[in-house]
Amino acid sequence: MWLHTASLIVAGFVVVAVFAVARGNARWQAETRQIHARLESVRTPVQQTTFNPADLEGLPTPVRRYFRAVLSDGQPIISGVRVAHTGTFNLSQTGENWKSFSSTQRVITNRPGFDWEARIAMMPGIKVRVHDAYAAGMGILHASVLGLFSLVEMRGTPDIAEGELMRFFAECAWYPTALLPSQGVRWEAVDDASATAALRDGDLTLTMQFTFGSDGLIESVRAEARGRATESGTIPTPWEGRWSNYQRWEHMLIPLDGEVAWLLPEGKKPYWRGRIQRISYEYAQ
Repeated sequence: MWLHTASLIVAGFVVVAVFAVARGNARWQAETRQIHARLESVRTPVQQTTFNPADLEGLPTPVRRYFRAVLSDGQPIISGVRVAHTGTFNLSQTGENWKSFSSTQRVITNRPGFDWEARIAMMPGIKVRVHDAYAAGMGILHASVLGLFSLVEMRGTPDIAEGELMRFFAECAWYPTALLPSQGVRWEAVDDASATAALRDGDLTLTMQFTFGSDGLIESVRAEARGRATESGTIPTPWEGRWSNYQRWEHMLIPLDGEVAWLLPEGKKPYWRGRIQRISYEYAQ
C-alpha cells in the first residue's frame, strides 16, 4: 500500500515538473518573439550595399589597415546576423564562480539592435535563461530560472540602454561592415595602434576606443564608463572586450574567441568568455 502511495506522489511531482518546464518554455519563447519583433519593427534599409575602398579616405591609419585586412573590395554590407556561442560566465561579482553557457544571438545592424539568448548551467537539470538585448533604443537584461522565476529584470532605463548599445558596438568585430563610415560610424585617431569610434542611435551617442594589433586586427574595445550592477546600485566602470582567433568567414576576417571584463581598481575582472560555433549573415539588397 505505502509503495503504491509513494509511486503516486512521485508521479504527481513529475507531472507538476513537466508542466512547470513547459509553461516556462512557453513564456520564454513568447518574450523572445516579442524582442525579435521589436528589432524588426524599426529595421531600416541599408543605403550603401557594398564596401567601396574609397570609403576609407581620411580615416586614421590603423582603421584603414583594419578594413583592408578584414574586407574585400565589393564586400556586401551586413544587415543581419545569427550567431551561436558556447563559453563560460562568472556569476560572482567578487570571486570566481564560472558556469558553462550556450547561446544564440540575433543582430540587426540598422537600426542597431540585438538579442543574446543564453542558457547558463547553474546545477544539473537547472539552467538560468537570459535575455541581454538592445531593441528599438531599449536596453533589456532579464535572467530567469526555467523561464518562470526572475532573478534579474532591468529594462527601459538610460543606463541599461547605453550599456547594451556599447555591447552592440564592441561586437561589431563579428559584423565588421557595421563599423564603416558609410554606416554612420565616426572615427578619430588616437595613435598608431588605436582610434576612437562614435556611434549614434536616436538620442544616444557613445564613444569607444578600439585598439589594433600588429596584424591590423581589432585586439580590444574599451569604454571608460559602463554601468555595472552591484548590490549598492549601478556604478559607472571601465569595461573592455578582447577579441582573438580570427578566421575567414564569408570572405571576411572575424574573431571567433572573446573575453569581456570590468576594469576595476584592484585589477581586471573577466566575466564572459565565449567562442562562436556558428554564424550566418544577411546582406543588404
